[in-house]
Amino acid sequence: MRIPMIAGNWKMNTTISEAIQLVSEIRWKLGAIDNVDKVICPPFISLAAVSELIKGSSIKLGAQDLYFEDNGAYTGEISPLMLADLCEFVIIGHSERRQYFNETGEIIDKKVQAALRFGLKPILCIGENSDENEAGKTEEVITNQLMASSTRVYYLSG
Repeated sequence: MRIPMIAGNWKMNTTISEAIQLVSEIRWKLGAIDNVDKVICPPFISLAAVSELIKGSSIKLGAQDLYFEDNGAYTGEISPLMLADLCEFVIIGHSERRQYFNETGEIIDKKVQAALRFGLKPILCIGENSDENEAGKTEEVITNQLMASSTRVYYLSG
């Protein structure tokens, strides 16, 4: 049986000190929620500090993205190898990554494969934007997004 998940993506908000304060405030509240995976995804700069604060709690840590290469000259990127020691989850395919960084199904599929290779659990985001919704293309868009990662999605759901 699958366990439902609540995941909080903090996006590009909170400094390290603000993240520490926020975790201190929400840790006991999240701990009181049973029968659900609780995942928080702070900015990359706060992952190590937040990881220390949630040790021993039922809160799990996720990253907001990753690059599909294990290492190399990719300035500003973070690899699955770097995240594997800190995180259990990683958000992949977020609508903002698709929109602002032109991430394609092929790139997202590579990221899913990279995450799985290092034991990270992908939180694969799918969905249409408002224009696609208004044009009645929801099913087509979602199908296309899932088909781009069909073998990995099957693996995760099977």
